[in-house]
Amino acid sequence: MSETPTRVAIVTGAARGIGAATALRLAADGFAVAVIDLDEASTAGTVQAIESAGGRALGVGADVGDPEQVQAAVDRVAAELGPPVVLVNNAGVTRDNMLFKMTDADWDLVMHVHLRGSFLMARACQKYMVDAKWGRVVNLSSTSALGNRGQANYATAKAGLQGFTKTLAIELGKFGVTANAIAPGFIQTEMTKATAERIGRDWEEYVAERAAAIPVARAGVPEDIAHTVSFFVSEGAGFVSGQVVYVAGGPRT
Repeated sequence: MSETPTRVAIVTGAARGIGAATALRLAADGFAVAVIDLDEASTAGTVQAIESAGGRALGVGADVGDPEQVQAAVDRVAAELGPPVVLVNNAGVTRDNMLFKMTDADWDLVMHVHLRGSFLMARACQKYMVDAKWGRVVNLSSTSALGNRGQANYATAKAGLQGFTKTLAIELGKFGVTANAIAPGFIQTEMTKATAERIGRDWEEYVAERAAAIPVARAGVPEDIAHTVSFFVSEGAGFVSGQVVYVAGGPRT
């Protein structure tokens, strides 16, 4: 019997936070993982952690909103790791401000990374999934998609990703490809820590305050999201597509 080739997963924004935890989890699940982030040097920690645990990983630098960089990155992954059949669109930025203070640049950058980035990555990867007659796309949305003060750009992008996800599910389903979205609530990451600093809050107090409003009475951690990604990309989730799961410790937190 010939050995089944290792499937390849791409995780964007995987140098830290949710992306890093997801890359580590998928490697533990048996995938070879391409760790994509804006600066290739920043991916070294995640790659090393995967390799130290006995997995295969490749760090790649790319601006996910740039079509040429995306194509080059996906081509490199296909050449060095193998055809990517799992894509986790996690790369993200925030440029929070009230509407009257929000600049054109604040709006455009958030759309560039979240929406354009997810579109370009999915377009570049889908042919490998279609050829394999098997694929998984997981897009990271947010509870902010339901609306959040000071996040007109981010909320719009995260809501848009839900529509994008459902459309991919419809278009790619007949090729054995599923598409789902995860909408995290409050997760303890460097990004949320930066938010606390920006508004002048002590981090520990901020986490405790947020946790008090969450039904399960704790803040989320990146591994909570990684676990949900692991489910969506599993063989057993092949009949789950076009769904948005709020991983937030409650129905809306």
